[in-house]
Amino acid sequence: MTSNSGEPILLQPLPERTTDRSATYASLLRELLDLVGAELPIEDESGVDSLWHHRARKAVGDIVTRCAEDASEGDPVPEQWYEPLMRAAILEPNPSYNRQFVKPAVQAFGRRRVKLTVLAYLDSDDAADIAGAARAWYWTHVPVTYPAGSDTPTAESLAEYEAFSDLRERYRHTALRRFVAVTDLDARRCILPGLPVTAALAADQSIVGTRAHADERAPGMIDADGVVGSALAGARLFC
Repeated sequence: MTSNSGEPILLQPLPERTTDRSATYASLLRELLDLVGAELPIEDESGVDSLWHHRARKAVGDIVTRCAEDASEGDPVPEQWYEPLMRAAILEPNPSYNRQFVKPAVQAFGRRRVKLTVLAYLDSDDAADIAGAARAWYWTHVPVTYPAGSDTPTAESLAEYEAFSDLRERYRHTALRRFVAVTDLDARRCILPGLPVTAALAADQSIVGTRAHADERAPGMIDADGVVGSALAGARLFC
């Protein structure tokens, strides 16, 4: 499946079976709230952590976004916000909610820097971080806009999109390499939906010949008996 620009459409990874880092994540959210000067959300009387997390994400994201909108060369967004903000994006297990960190980070610190940070996490040795990076990458993409009633993207949005072609290519090769090398099921589940199955990647001689590990709960994703090169050439991302 491809977009109007001919690029493979990347699908969001599913939020399944990630390593439980909820305590670490909650602690980081509290640190972030304090760092950006947000009020600590009221604990929900029902004891549902997800409601508190939602309020905390929104509070942090709103402040970072507002600060980015008001920032100037002489008064930039505080640099010390960047690392914990990106760490929160990686730790957030839901591939929809992590945008509340990624999008403000892009606005405040720049899309290329955010993409490079996500790529560094993807190429790390921590399986949970690899999974988090695959989830976060989706929200770093440049939105291509179209005039009303037109199938042709605006020149401005297309130019910005093309400006990141180098990092898209780097992500594709890094993601495929990590998918092959990492045996952790959760990391592989999160990487797989974003892998564009193209002849160019399947022909990469550094990958062809390396056998894939099958996920018995996702038949049809990858042929357990075939080498990665041949399996990717005809793989179905969803069964």
